[in-house]
This record gives sequence, C-alpha cells and structure tokens, in this order.
Amino acid sequence: MHRYVARANVDHYLEILKDTNLTTQRRSTTIALLIAELDKLGEDGEHLEFAETKVAGSRQLVAQAASRRDSLALGTSEREDAERRLIHLENVHTVLDDFCHRLRHRIGSRPA
Repeated sequence: MHRYVARANVDHYLEILKDTNLTTQRRSTTIALLIAELDKLGEDGEHLEFAETKVAGSRQLVAQAASRRDSLALGTSEREDAERRLIHLENVHTVLDDFCHRLRHRIGSRPA
C-alpha cells in the first residue's frame, strides 16, 4: 500500500509542477515533496521502471518546451515565458533523472 501511495503522490506532484503559474515558493515546496516521495520508493528494482517512465515523460516535456520556445520571436514576452517554463521543466527533469541514477546505483551495488 505504501508504494502505491508514494507513486500516486509522485504523479500528483508532477502534475502540479506542470502549472506555469506556480509561485516560486509553491514550486520549491512541491519539488521538495516530490523528492521525499521518490526517496520513499527505496531500492526496489520494481520502482526503476516507474522512475524510467517518469524520466522519459519529463524528457519529452522538455523537448516540447524547447521547441515551443524556439518557435517564438526573440525579445517577446511570450518567448521569455517559454524560456522560464523550459528552465523549470529542465529542473524537474534533473530531479527525476538524478533519482533514477541513484536508484540504478543502489540496485547495482546490492550484494547478490
């Protein structure tokens, strides 16, 4: 049950982080909560697939945001907003990717 709740919370926090109107404080708090939930998943190899799926999804969001930013004219407020969103999504992706790497390392360094 604990794993189900942690995974549901991860999904919930990732959904919140998609909001472009988050305040800096709420974004920081949500990222901290996301990291705490990811850490609850522990060292189980079963969670690696879940983590890799989340990393792949965030990578896709980053690519879409970069494409959107690049399609906008330099110096416009729309481009500045798109740049902020891209930076935010890259930060979330880094959190997920770091977790995935840590999980792979923990699984790989367990005694057989």
